[in-house]
Amino acid sequence: MKNLVILLIIFFSILSCTSKDDKKFYLGEVEFPVKPTPGVKEAMAAHVIPSQRQLAWQSLEMTAFIHFGINTFTDREWGNGDESPGLFNPDSLNAEQWVRVLSEAGMKMVIITAKHHDGFCLWPTKTTSHSVASSTWKDGKGDVIRELRDACDKYNMKFGVYLSPWDRNAGCYGVSPAYNKFYMEQLTELLTWYGKIDEVWFDGAGGEGRNGRSQEYDWQAYYDLVRMLQPDAVTAVMGEDVRWIGTETGCGRETEWSVTALAPGGTPESCAINKALDLTPSSEDLGSSALLQKAGDVYWYPAEADVSIRPGWFWHASEDSLVKDPDELFDIYLNSVGRNAVLLLNVPPDKRGLITDNDIKSLMGLRTRLDNLYKTDLLNGARPYGHGAMWAIDGDSTTSWNPGRQGVASFVPAIAATFNVAMLQEDISKGQRVERYLIEARSDQQWFTVATGTTIGYKRLLSFPAIKADEIRLTITSSRARPYISTFALYYTES
Repeated sequence: MKNLVILLIIFFSILSCTSKDDKKFYLGEVEFPVKPTPGVKEAMAAHVIPSQRQLAWQSLEMTAFIHFGINTFTDREWGNGDESPGLFNPDSLNAEQWVRVLSEAGMKMVIITAKHHDGFCLWPTKTTSHSVASSTWKDGKGDVIRELRDACDKYNMKFGVYLSPWDRNAGCYGVSPAYNKFYMEQLTELLTWYGKIDEVWFDGAGGEGRNGRSQEYDWQAYYDLVRMLQPDAVTAVMGEDVRWIGTETGCGRETEWSVTALAPGGTPESCAINKALDLTPSSEDLGSSALLQKAGDVYWYPAEADVSIRPGWFWHASEDSLVKDPDELFDIYLNSVGRNAVLLLNVPPDKRGLITDNDIKSLMGLRTRLDNLYKTDLLNGARPYGHGAMWAIDGDSTTSWNPGRQGVASFVPAIAATFNVAMLQEDISKGQRVERYLIEARSDQQWFTVATGTTIGYKRLLSFPAIKADEIRLTITSSRARPYISTFALYYTES
């Protein structure tokens, strides 16, 4: 084995942190003091940590969306709510095929549009006749949600539901108390009829009802109902646990903070906070030190990056040739999962009730790209020097290297090879802390800057031109508190 030595040097600025401080954490959020001394807000933000359900959700990395319903049969994206339920007739529906394909592609959860804006329900709800019970499919005795739930159980896949608050069919929409009761009855059915629910997806889209009336949603009541019936489920997008990334491209920000000044959810209180700070999920800056100075609170509010494998969210025959190819999907993965977000990839079944061959081919191509990426960690089996240094390369994200003020560690890798991807992870059970870092490599006796970055969070993937180096150096130049690096890995992938 050649003597390729990889030198990892960590420098960081600590604004206000001691070992004693790291025993004090803030679960989910923290309120800042009124007139803090310099550095206090950053240090407090560094000690905000996720709930157990948020931790479990983040580790999924890739989840799947299933947009399926009456729009599949009308060739539309948004229905009017006056479509005949008789149009819904997927004569070959096979939820096991959906889950098997998505599982093989690497997804860990499936979220289905139990009801989209048109109000058509994919389960035999007791709240309205506008459902599968009035369709020709299985003579009105079918239940898409049940079939998908059973398939998820068979393939050990987590399960989530999307229930659109906007309902263009319900006659009571716009009569706020009546519709909120109606909506919560539907939500109760989904949360009590189908076993464990892992994510409840509240869409932020809205508009007028059938009679031109607008609806005031009782978000807090919705959240309380989820917490009571499914305490381990995360609530997403208009929910309190997971935020929308701000676009539908599947790409996160270069600087993606999970600790944000953006207040979670859609309650009047949260809306007032965000309006005062001029923040939306699409804002470029949600957690910088400059923003913290204006904020009274910060929250653990991680990002979910949603995107469809096709131009549209529902299946359209005209888009069969427009499915994103494996290279496009791989780039999306690097810019979502690789930027501290969870990727939510939509894969819509067709009129038969099947995922098409076009989509399957791209999904399997993505899985091949990911398998090739993670096949060989060039630091796996490396011989570390420096107290606790092995924890950054031991492959166990539950352990971490907390090197102290002037930690230095060197690694002698088991194999020497060319690399073009670096992976960094923080132990987010102790918060998100790193603000800036630099990766350099020495080749032919010269040092080159390979990559620079800002936030890390759960996972950061950095790609760069392939380089064969004698040494590589990672410098964390700024951190809000003592950093906990759970993973440092090097890979090579074909472009």
